[in-house]
Amino acid sequence: MSTIASVDKNKIYLITGAAGFIGYFLAKALLEQDIKVIGFDNLNDYYEVSLKEARLESLKKYPDFVFVKGDLANKEQVVSIFEEYHPSIVVNLAAQAGVRYSIDNPDAYMQSNMMGFYHILEACRHYPVEHLVYASSSSVYGEAAKIPFSTQDPVDEPVSLYAATKKSNELMAHAYSKLYKIPVTGLRFFTVYGPMGRPDMAYFKFAKKIMAGEEIEIYNHGEMYRDFTYIDDIVTGIMNLLCHPPGANDKGVAYKIYNIGNNQPQKLMDYISTLERHLGREAKKVYLPMQPGDVPRTYADVDELVKDFDFKPATTIDEGLMQFAQWFKEYYKDVI
Repeated sequence: MSTIASVDKNKIYLITGAAGFIGYFLAKALLEQDIKVIGFDNLNDYYEVSLKEARLESLKKYPDFVFVKGDLANKEQVVSIFEEYHPSIVVNLAAQAGVRYSIDNPDAYMQSNMMGFYHILEACRHYPVEHLVYASSSSVYGEAAKIPFSTQDPVDEPVSLYAATKKSNELMAHAYSKLYKIPVTGLRFFTVYGPMGRPDMAYFKFAKKIMAGEEIEIYNHGEMYRDFTYIDDIVTGIMNLLCHPPGANDKGVAYKIYNIGNNQPQKLMDYISTLERHLGREAKKVYLPMQPGDVPRTYADVDELVKDFDFKPATTIDEGLMQFAQWFKEYYKDVI
């Protein structure tokens, strides 16, 4: 397990998407250090709302947690948060996630990922913050042939609308950082998994089907590699940089992008066999071609993260999936 970094306790932290997977664990880590956290989330029904509500209930036991239900697409709601609480550090994790969902539901991505992020940038412009941290994605690398994926690589050929919105967020953030002197850090997350995770993710779907005795669908006939990154490593990576905004680069822009990934891609079939072992059941498998918008592999170059923060994600899939399987069997014990 990763060691959680200490951060400045005298600041107010705003986390959008606080009822989401990463947002919940980040908020929890901050609250456990007696830090004031403002959580913002619209609790949409993209996946089971009951899981989001369970995360939220867990956070509400902390006296320093304030929750505001609202939507990033509503500019007045976003501005009101900044007017009332004047956060020093903003972590924008709220977004419409999912590669395949973006193929059939593009409107959701334009509203949340584009307009929503624009509203955050505008709020940070008019109510100056010490640091804006936002979630990008490994999806921006598309079908890049060069591995590992480096933040210095060109990312101009997205293969999904989701990836295009995340690349757009990076461009928007850079422009606002340059124009309005907002210190900004973007984080490209690589396949985040763990307890209380997202039910739309493959490993979560696999677990549900395996325990129900149903077939799991394996795309590209199993020839997939992912840089699976455990949630604790993601949170530690974020915590390390929250109170360390980037300095101005050689062009005078206080802007930086990091990969946060395990730096060790795993073959999908090995990941599945590890999950089967910890669930105690073998999956029935059906093999299918590659899906539109998907990529065959992801692989994070984390040299910049190591250089700047002396941190490298290291949780093995055996440890991470053991933690997930234990939680999953307990949480869904009444239905499996």
